[in-house]
Amino acid sequence: MRVLVVMGSDSDLAQMTPAWVVLQSLGIGYEVKVASAHRSPERLVQIAQRAREDGFGVILAGAGGAAHLAGVMAAHTTLPVVAVPIAVGTLGGVDALLSAVQMPGGVPIASVGIGGARNAGLFAAAILSASDPELTQRLQRFRQEQSESVLAADQRVQAQLKGNT
Repeated sequence: MRVLVVMGSDSDLAQMTPAWVVLQSLGIGYEVKVASAHRSPERLVQIAQRAREDGFGVILAGAGGAAHLAGVMAAHTTLPVVAVPIAVGTLGGVDALLSAVQMPGGVPIASVGIGGARNAGLFAAAILSASDPELTQRLQRFRQEQSESVLAADQRVQAQLKGNT
């Protein structure tokens, strides 16, 4: 299974890149598309409706402002959709976050924090790992490496503190 990453605008590219960087590191296939819930609604609906047959298992939807992208996608697919609120505009992404977490009942989506594309990628990996034992092992290895990097950071800090006493 692959992950579909959809952005509402090409201006979201920098904030969404961490999603596919982590997917690549875990050996998960993905595809990135730009489609807008407001400026290209027919395209967005078509992408959502075809996502399952195109081999996707999870959709990550990054958008700022009113951020209807994830909700519209979820309305047209039964795949899990994860909103990635993009930090833009006068509200800095709070509007996008609230649009995601305040979805009406019956069409659920998940959401990460503002600018949380990396976590969205990791969440997509966790969802896919439920039916992929090899991915489960890669995800466990990733978490172990994270843990080891924290221990290494602690050792560096402890060594610095020892040198200052």
